[in-house]
Amino acid sequence: MTLVKSPTELTTSATDLLLAIECLLIMIFLWQAPAFDRWRTYLWCSFFGLLAISSFFGALAHGLDMQASRREAFFGPIFLSLGVVVVLLAAGALFDWSGRDMAKRLVWLAVPLSIILFISGRFFKSALVIFIIYEALAFLAALAIYSFLAVTHKLDGSVFISLAILLSLVAAGAQASPVSMKIHFPFDHNGIFHLIEMAALALLGWGLKIGMKP
Repeated sequence: MTLVKSPTELTTSATDLLLAIECLLIMIFLWQAPAFDRWRTYLWCSFFGLLAISSFFGALAHGLDMQASRREAFFGPIFLSLGVVVVLLAAGALFDWSGRDMAKRLVWLAVPLSIILFISGRFFKSALVIFIIYEALAFLAALAIYSFLAVTHKLDGSVFISLAILLSLVAAGAQASPVSMKIHFPFDHNGIFHLIEMAALALLGWGLKIGMKP
């Protein structure tokens, strides 16, 4: 199997691969950090692990020259993984706000619901819209919680986590726009999204590490 000829698809693939490597490094970084509750560590390592997997498959989907049907088969698991990632983000925020029990309940309820909505969205457009709204609400809830924790100084590192979520919103806006740029290599909206998201994930990992102090 050969690489695609599109320069922007190649840079999108390369930045996706860098994202996968970054997520793995952050996961190792968090796993080795002393923590007041290891369940929190497991939760966030799962978050970065799923991101690493989806980014790796994204690198393959964007970088390899393949039939459209085969490429579409790659994107199904990618979007499903990202749906679960958003749930884990919301669960992590709920953990830091109200404790482990509430976060566990959210995981057990929301992860299966996310999978059901995603599968339904493959067949019904209305279910896909609900899935997107569901993800957006989870993301905004996490932002609200960490902003509150940052303002009230109730969690060390919450300022960095809030900034990371805001930066991810900027990245999502760039991905949804027709923006492009050239820094020696050409980048389209997907490549720019990945570059911004790398900075956001670095901030997120650092903020989480600070908040894990025993």
